[in-house]
Amino acid sequence: MDLQNLPSILTPDWGLLFWMLLAFLVIFFFLAKYGFPAITKMVEERKAYIDDSLRKAHEANEKLANIQQEGETLLKEARERQAQILSEAASTRDAIVEQAQVKAREEGARIISEAKAQIEAEKQSAISDIRKQVAELSVTVAEKILRERLSGDADQMKYVDKLLDELSSNSK
Repeated sequence: MDLQNLPSILTPDWGLLFWMLLAFLVIFFFLAKYGFPAITKMVEERKAYIDDSLRKAHEANEKLANIQQEGETLLKEARERQAQILSEAASTRDAIVEQAQVKAREEGARIISEAKAQIEAEKQSAISDIRKQVAELSVTVAEKILRERLSGDADQMKYVDKLLDELSSNSK
């Protein structure tokens, strides 16, 4: 068999090449006219959508960071306020305790002074009663002694003279 006369699979005919080139140019023309702009438009839209999504994600991250920072600020302010309230409560408690102690001291001093005054009054009353009783007893005893010693008129006159002499000597 003659291999040179057989059409080669690897080398196409010039007519076939022409028609293939013509079909390729027609398809390329239609693709360039209608297909590529649609594809390019879809790629641009997709790119714009992705860019917009990235921008929104970046904004959301910034907002989240701001919210987190605001939350930390609010938490810090709340802690400071809590510390301030606790400090005020402690100072108020100390003031109330101090005031109660002062009132208790004043009340104690008042009660003690009243008790001392009452004791002194009772002491004076008791001393007065004792003096009164001693005076009554003394008068009674003296009366009984004098009655017994001065049973007669002569004895009474002697005793009166003696008393007058004592009084006159004491007044000089």
